[in-house]
Amino acid sequence: MSDFPQDIFSEPADIDVDTLANLGPLRAMAGVWEGRRGLDVKPKADGPRKQAFVERIELQPIDPQTNGPQLLYGLRYHTHVTKPEQVKTYHDQVGYWLWEPATGTVIHTLTIPRGQTAMASGRATADATAFELLATQGQETFGICSAPFLQHAFRTVEFRIQVTINSDGTWGYEEDTVLMIRGQEAPFHHTDRNLLSRIAEPTPNPLAR
Repeated sequence: MSDFPQDIFSEPADIDVDTLANLGPLRAMAGVWEGRRGLDVKPKADGPRKQAFVERIELQPIDPQTNGPQLLYGLRYHTHVTKPEQVKTYHDQVGYWLWEPATGTVIHTLTIPRGQTAMASGRATADATAFELLATQGQETFGICSAPFLQHAFRTVEFRIQVTINSDGTWGYEEDTVLMIRGQEAPFHHTDRNLLSRIAEPTPNPLAR
């Protein structure tokens, strides 16, 4: 039996347009952030290699989104990463963090300019200070899609992110991207983690201004 209503077209009658007031567990992540002590463990031909990184993330509220009766509030984000004391981009990523109040669902979408996109999801309460999201390759929903070379050489079979909101106003994440690397039998766990401090407040979404 479907969890969705028979009427898939009618939108909610009363929608609060103030996204910042309706982000649930994502509210504490809104704004512009900097993390200066990130750690990346990545695959190389001679084995895992650790790399420190500096990160800037901007997460700005978008207007409420509807899919017929479904209502989502969210943050549009851009992540830019460099190596310490360098200008060259080490990692670039865009996407959305979404919150569906009716179901307690958190959704994280990501796209990177190496030809890969993913959508991860998990459940949380509106006041949660920690939550975990998962995407798995081969699923019709909340999956992973890669361009041909990545699928051939560095196939991503799972992506997992854990977020922790701290009482001092910071937040952090731990990511585990599970790769099947061509020529290697065992999966490789490509991990990233960082602690982020706010450097600017969010800009209210257009309808709320």
